[in-house]
Amino acid sequence: THTHTHTHTHTHILVVSEEPVWRDPFYNGSVIKERGAVVLRLAKSWFRIGSLEILTRTGELDVLRTLLDFVIKEHFKSIGTNDPDKYVVFFSRVLNETAHLIAHWMSVGFAHGVCNTDNFSLLSITFDYGPFGFMESYDPNFVPNTSDDEGRYSIGAQANVGLFNLQKLLEALKPLLTSDQLSQSQQILREYPQIYHQRFHELFKAKLGFLGNEEKDSYVIAFLLKLMEDTGADFTMTFRQLSEVTLSRLQKGSFAPSLWALSDLSSHKHFRDWVQLYLQCLSSDTVAEDFNGAIYGAGRG
Repeated sequence: THTHTHTHTHTHILVVSEEPVWRDPFYNGSVIKERGAVVLRLAKSWFRIGSLEILTRTGELDVLRTLLDFVIKEHFKSIGTNDPDKYVVFFSRVLNETAHLIAHWMSVGFAHGVCNTDNFSLLSITFDYGPFGFMESYDPNFVPNTSDDEGRYSIGAQANVGLFNLQKLLEALKPLLTSDQLSQSQQILREYPQIYHQRFHELFKAKLGFLGNEEKDSYVIAFLLKLMEDTGADFTMTFRQLSEVTLSRLQKGSFAPSLWALSDLSSHKHFRDWVQLYLQCLSSDTVAEDFNGAIYGAGRG
């Protein structure tokens, strides 16, 4: 699968005015006076799923085709402009890249905050993340957006929201597709969970230093995340400290105050069970013998 680099985001530039304005920053009726400002945002492209969705809904199909052809010509140069299936290939590419992007978000504990179709780029870059946040204590229900009372865009919901948005993208493309192309695209949509989970596991395996392709690796990842959820262990620092601790220290399960995240994790009654499984997976890797007593690679990626 062709992949883009997901580090491209949009840039904010803030221009502050001396003129005061009234704001309700937390949407709770507590209005305060602040200096006015204009935010200038720069990105490689601002075309998003909503850009196509609105044209289909208003029946502007000629404009839809023109815009889509422009986006493909400008940003998807490997797709032939004369390819009769170019819209199917485009949909497949966006689906793959969206799945990979959200897996990357999850691998670093990033919560976008407002994952509607108008905030999902057709180029699968991270943009329009206003009330975003990075998860500290591991919690799938982490919501960085104080106005998201229902937790619709919690960090654990992001993958499913991505699928919902891709369904909306397919609905937007539908008037331009033949029945065969629509059937192909629907099959591509069904492959999204597998693509997402595969990338998710690749990223977390790299964080844990797994270099082989053992079936147990996925279970060890899920087991660790469950331990982190139960103990509220810090997401970033758990992986960081796993990369610093020695194998013998990990087996003993007693940690210095500086390894506070692992100390939190070790309070779980199944911590030792997880450690044994983890060490088994490491030892089954062909190069695990070269680790020389330290788990290098955990926390990277």
